Amino acid sequence: MVSGCNVENASYELAICAERTAVVKAVSTGVTDFLSVAIAADLETEFVGPCGMCRQTLAEFNPDMTIYLVRLDGMVQVTNLNILLPGAFSPKRLKLEFHNGNTKVEK
Repeated sequence: MVSGCNVENASYELAICAERTAVVKAVSTGVTDFLSVAIAADLETEFVGPCGMCRQTLAEFNPDMTIYLVRLDGMVQVTNLNILLPGAFSPKRLKLEFHNGNTKVEK
């Protein structure tokens, strides 16, 4: 398990979400296989999903990832990146040797 947190910035666009923080932290230690992500927010009655930038970042590593959305009251909603970002452009779906371990080029 790899944790992350929001890193806020006075210039909102430069902030980094917890999901991307966790991905960067994991990749920097050599972890690149992600099965799922849990996202918690400090809202009692609403589930908070990943923003568009985080959805694309997650899709780079696993476009079929399970996503657990967690509320303060402990309720969990289970979804999938295919639902939140259908048809995602992902190197995992392409035959790119440098990214997904394909060593044999098919013709």
